[in-house]
Amino acid sequence: MKPCTVKHLLWFVTAIVLAACSPKASQHQHSEPAVAFVTEAPAGSYNIDAAHADLSFRVSHLGFSWYTARFTKFTALLNFDPLKPRSMAVTVEIDPHSLVLPSPPEGFLGTLLGPEWLDAAQFPRIEFRSTELETTGGSSMRIKGDLTLHGITKSIVLNATFNGGYAGHPYDPNARVGFSARGRFKRSDFGIVIGIPEPGTTMGVGDNIEVIIEAEFTGPPLEGAK
Repeated sequence: MKPCTVKHLLWFVTAIVLAACSPKASQHQHSEPAVAFVTEAPAGSYNIDAAHADLSFRVSHLGFSWYTARFTKFTALLNFDPLKPRSMAVTVEIDPHSLVLPSPPEGFLGTLLGPEWLDAAQFPRIEFRSTELETTGGSSMRIKGDLTLHGITKSIVLNATFNGGYAGHPYDPNARVGFSARGRFKRSDFGIVIGIPEPGTTMGVGDNIEVIIEAEFTGPPLEGAK
């Protein structure tokens, strides 16, 4: 075999060995693919549109039905960025005195606002502040945050969906975005333990609270809109 042929053969074998031993680029450069929401709504600060928002919760009653009620007075501020959803953040403040019940018996609303339940006189505000947002594919996400209820702060998770939005139009010049979200937590974690059923029975008011949220937010005005 000619010397030049041997030299070329050695170079070829060395290249193959180095390529096989070298870590793949993806092992060093792997990163979660960017997720963006499909919308014309721009990034910016958005406020809740109370006329198009609902904050309800439900709890098991004797295991026979889900008792459902809602709060009607709350504020929410959203830092929205469709190109970087994981950087978004939301803060919510709820007035517990705005609790609305379906056909409550006389005095029942006062009982729920009293010391054994919400104790609204001592704790006149319920708060939620997001701490982390994880996109889970498409327009869905998990929002982790701190809920302050009954004077106690605990971390909870909301599973949310971005429903869409727009940059505004002549009849609604402000940008608008919409979300749906659900979450669960135990009321006993917040010191509200009255009426919780004994283990192995449903005779009482359940410990698990399910939260259902529908929310539209308005943001920056459409450029050039009057």
